[in-house]
Amino acid sequence: MLSFAEEIYLLALDDVSGKITITSKDVVLNSALIGSVLAELCFLGKIDNDNEYFYLIDKTPTGQPVLDNVLEVFAGAESEKNPIEHCLRVLLPMGDKVEGKVLESLINKGILKKVEEKILWIFPSRRYPVINDQEIIDVERRLRQLLDSDEVPTPREAMLVSLVHVCGLFNEILSPREYVRLLPRIEQIAKLELLTQKVSELILQINNFANLPPFV
Repeated sequence: MLSFAEEIYLLALDDVSGKITITSKDVVLNSALIGSVLAELCFLGKIDNDNEYFYLIDKTPTGQPVLDNVLEVFAGAESEKNPIEHCLRVLLPMGDKVEGKVLESLINKGILKKVEEKILWIFPSRRYPVINDQEIIDVERRLRQLLDSDEVPTPREAMLVSLVHVCGLFNEILSPREYVRLLPRIEQIAKLELLTQKVSELILQINNFANLPPFV
C-alpha cells in the first residue's frame, strides 16, 4: 500500500513528462508532502495535534523512511509537546528531503524511473516518467468511484479525499465541470472524520507558514 505522500506525489505528477506540473511547485508540493506525512503519522497514532501544539504519542519507527525522517524530528525534540509554529519552521525546510525519500520509494517499488537529460545540451535536468501507471489509475479510479457514489468511505479514504482537496489536486484529476458537480460530495467526505478535519486545518496552517523564514 502506498503512503499518503506517495499517492499525493503521483497525483501531482504528469505521467508523460515525468515532472510536477502544479504551479508554485516548491511551496505547494513541499507543503503537500509535509502535510501528507504528518497526516500519516497522525493516522498511525504516532503524533497528535490541537490548534496550538503537536504531541508525540509513539516514537517507535514505522519502517518507512518517508515517515521516519519526520518522526525522528519529534522524537529528538526536548519535549513531547511542541508549538505547531516551531515544528513547521523546522519541518518545512525538509520538504526537498521528503520529496527525495518519496521518489526513492516509488522508484524502488517500480512505479517510477529516473531519467537524466540536459536542457540545451548544457543544463542538467532530471525527470521521473511512470513505468507502471496502475497505481495512479487505481488512486484516481478509487477517488472517482467514491465521489460518484453514496458509499461511506473508510477513514483512510476520507483522509485521502481531504488531503487531495486541501492540496488543490482535484483540479488536476477532474474536469472543471466534474469538480463543480462533485465539490459538495468532496466537502462532505472531508468533514466526516475528526482527524481529517484536524489534518485539513493543519495543512492550511502549513501553507500559511510556508513563506516564513526557517527556524534557526
